[in-house]
Amino acid sequence: MVSLSLAACSGSVAGNTKDGAQVFQSVCSVCHGPHGKPDAAMVARLGVKDLTAPDLRARITPELVDKQVREGSKNKLMPAFAGALDDAQIQAVANFVASPQFLEPH
Repeated sequence: MVSLSLAACSGSVAGNTKDGAQVFQSVCSVCHGPHGKPDAAMVARLGVKDLTAPDLRARITPELVDKQVREGSKNKLMPAFAGALDDAQIQAVANFVASPQFLEPH
């Protein structure tokens, strides 16, 4: 987690990709798991959200995900990725996570 936070400060966490699925795999899957379902240790230690949970899916919009990725969590356990990801990458990952394709096997 610390290395991810440090990488977030360096501006190189997802390379040059603008593909939301690739950004998710490069950056978000470290905590949220490769399919959006974090392991129990991440939930217990850091309160990482299960992005596949039906109650959360009902509320997820690209705008909500964009804000979370851009600003980080209120408790600051999730770092802000503004500056580490460019606007196009943030928009791409937000659109991907909010889409029905996010729940499809990948």
